[in-house]
Amino acid sequence: MYSLPLPIAAFVAGVLSFLSPCVLPLVPGYVSLISGASVETLQTADRRLLRSVMLNSISFIFGFSVVFIALGAVATTIGQLTHQYHGLLAKIAGVIIIIFGLHLTGIFKINALYSDKRLHDVKGGASPLGAFLIGFAFAFGWTPCIGPILAGILVLAGSQNTLAKGILLLAVYSAGLAVPFLLTSLGVNRFLGFYSRFRRHLHAVEVVSGVLLIAFGALIALGRFSILSGYLGFLNRFSL
Repeated sequence: MYSLPLPIAAFVAGVLSFLSPCVLPLVPGYVSLISGASVETLQTADRRLLRSVMLNSISFIFGFSVVFIALGAVATTIGQLTHQYHGLLAKIAGVIIIIFGLHLTGIFKINALYSDKRLHDVKGGASPLGAFLIGFAFAFGWTPCIGPILAGILVLAGSQNTLAKGILLLAVYSAGLAVPFLLTSLGVNRFLGFYSRFRRHLHAVEVVSGVLLIAFGALIALGRFSILSGYLGFLNRFSL
C-alpha cells in the first residue's frame, strides 16, 4: 500500500521508544533485574557475569518481542478483515495518532499514558527463562508509555496485505528497542556516561517524536502517506 521503506521507519520508531523518558532512565534497572546483579557489580565488567547478562538480555528481548509481534499479527488480521472500511478506519487511525503526537509534544497530556504499570515486583529474572518472562510482562507495562509510537507502527501493520508483512514490521520495531538494550548490557559504564549527557535532551526527543507522529497521522488521515515516497525513493529497495 505504501512505498515508504517501512522497516526503516519501524526500526527508528523502536529506537525512539528506547530513548523515551519512561524507558531510558530505567534501562540499568532492567539489566540489573534480569541479571540478578547490582548496577555497581555490572560496572566491574567481569567476563563470566557479562556472558550471563548477555544471555539473559537476549531472553528478555525475546520476551517483549513476542508481545509486540503478536500485536502486529492481530493488527494485520483486523486490517484484512475490515478492508472494505479501510478509508474510514484510516481517518480514525490518523486522528488518534495526531492526538498521541499532541500528547508527546506537551500541548496537552493524556494521564492514562503516564500510569506506572512496569510490574516492579516481578522476580526471578536471573535465568534465561525468568528473563524471558520478565520481558513478556514488561512489554505490557511499557505499552501505555510507548503507546503513541507503537500505535503508529500498529496502524502500518494493519495496512499490510499479508500477515507475514505485519509480523515483520513489529519484529523490526522490536529490533529497534533491542539493539540499544543489548549495547547497554555490553557496557553499563558507557550507558551511564551516555545517559548523564543525554538526559537533558529527553524532552526534545518527546517533542520530535510528537511532531513526527502528528505529520504521520495527518498523512494517513488524508490518504497522502505515499507522498513521502518522492523524498525517500532512493530507499525503496528496502521497502516491504
